[in-house]
Amino acid sequence: MNRHLISAADLTRDDALLVLDTAEELARIAGRSIKKLPTLRGRTVVNLFFEDSTRTRISFEAAAKRLSADVINFSAKGSSVSKGESLKDTALTLEAMGADGVVIRHGASGAPHRLAGWVQGSVVNAGDGTHEHPTQALLDAFTMRKRLGELDGRRVTIVGDVLHSRVARSNVLLLDTLGADVTVVAPPTLLPVAIDTWPCSVSYDLDAVIPKSDVIMMLRVQQERMNAAYFPTVREYSRRYGLDGDRMAQLPEHAIVMHPGPMNRGVEIAAEVADSVRSTIVEQVANGVSARMAVLYLLLGGSEPAIGQEVAK
Repeated sequence: MNRHLISAADLTRDDALLVLDTAEELARIAGRSIKKLPTLRGRTVVNLFFEDSTRTRISFEAAAKRLSADVINFSAKGSSVSKGESLKDTALTLEAMGADGVVIRHGASGAPHRLAGWVQGSVVNAGDGTHEHPTQALLDAFTMRKRLGELDGRRVTIVGDVLHSRVARSNVLLLDTLGADVTVVAPPTLLPVAIDTWPCSVSYDLDAVIPKSDVIMMLRVQQERMNAAYFPTVREYSRRYGLDGDRMAQLPEHAIVMHPGPMNRGVEIAAEVADSVRSTIVEQVANGVSARMAVLYLLLGGSEPAIGQEVAK
């Protein structure tokens, strides 16, 4: 694997499978009474969050701590950054602290890439602007693999606000690398201009795609963007692109329903769907810790024999 994880496109098929296999090994440990490994003892991981994201930050924090790394949480709100300190100055501060790994979430697309040029440690992109969120794609692929087996030839449908979704972009890239066939479904106003360069098919008709889907991933409707008239009303959106019980009944029997969270119940996904046995939404959160442990383990050079060893709390 490369020294950084900035984009899902950075991962070759072998890299991606190595992360997923490692995550599987590490997930077994999560089932034990003693959940900690000594693997990254003495390493420092900094969570550098310029945007709020409780779940992603806690997930990375849990992952690093289970590998015995020291974790520093750096919230840019209320820090020197809000007083005008630049990303580069922040990077130099981290460098002086000797951070081995920096997990960054930033509102500007490309910020993790810039940061990687300024620090010695490994940089992991935890979401940059509307660009990418590669560890979300890895945890989603890990979840699919646990439920459905290998992903070669599996048909994955991603529905909703693709335009503003870094999750969609990373998922399309990674799933293509892993051999899945991806279709994105959205109103034309919620598709990026460059969608024809993405390795996926495009449909505007959810009902036509549902019966052929092994996985259906619903994206959050970013309500804050809806004043820009991307579609007429929330109700109209829900009628055409929401996943309700009737639509779920059209899915093949083995198919699963995913959502990166947080959900708008009753908008893109009905409560009965979110809470059904088809839904992997709760599993995705648990699998996120295993997938992020695997990424940190592989990037920060965990010692191989430490997998399978336990350490007292």
